[in-house]
Amino acid sequence: MTSALSAYRAYREYLSLDTLLDLQKPNTGQPDELLFVVVHQSHELWFKELLHELGGLQAALAAADSGHALRTLRRLGAGFAVLTAQLRALETLTAGQFDAFRERLGGSGFYSAQFREIELVLGRCDGDVARQFPAGSPARARIEDRAGRPRLFASFLEYLAACGYPPHDVPLALRTVERDDAVAAQVCEGLRDLDQAFQEWRFQHAVLARRVIGDKAGTGGSTGAEFLRATVFTPSFPELWHVPDPQ
Repeated sequence: MTSALSAYRAYREYLSLDTLLDLQKPNTGQPDELLFVVVHQSHELWFKELLHELGGLQAALAAADSGHALRTLRRLGAGFAVLTAQLRALETLTAGQFDAFRERLGGSGFYSAQFREIELVLGRCDGDVARQFPAGSPARARIEDRAGRPRLFASFLEYLAACGYPPHDVPLALRTVERDDAVAAQVCEGLRDLDQAFQEWRFQHAVLARRVIGDKAGTGGSTGAEFLRATVFTPSFPELWHVPDPQ
């Protein structure tokens, strides 16, 4: 009995369950709002994990550690798949159910600082993204710091150089990698898979917004579904999607 009690306490303390399960505080009495809160809080936890893994991936690429890079790419792809599945859970909300609590939402995913960091790591070059956040806020400082760091594709070019491919001529390097069909080609394919997983999440997000708010403006002041649709099918690594003509 004592052993079971100790294990029970250890589990709850290790995961801070009492704190974690007390963090869901819907603003309305609408029963469907809890799903919305849980999915968005889960997204922020996964964003934290994805940023951690992206940092590990960049370090592996800089060290030309192909094995670690490939394992991390698989984990990143799985992480984005989890996020996409969570959006499908939100599709169980009807437009009417969402509208019943939408006006009292405390905020918008448009202001997720961690998501903006992910965008930057994956290649976003918009220097104004930090200005969406209050001057002097920790979120703005983190985004500005992230904007000053190398992007993931730059780390990949470092990896190619370490593997003996010419980084000064990216198209040539990529053609050579594909022709050699060695480990570097698997890393290249893993980056495409990651890019596709991110685009699939964006697509699912755009479809969800169209489904529950139609053509209304977004909660954070964006154009809503129209804004999200504009981000779909925009690859993070466009160079990797270019299919060269046969030689």
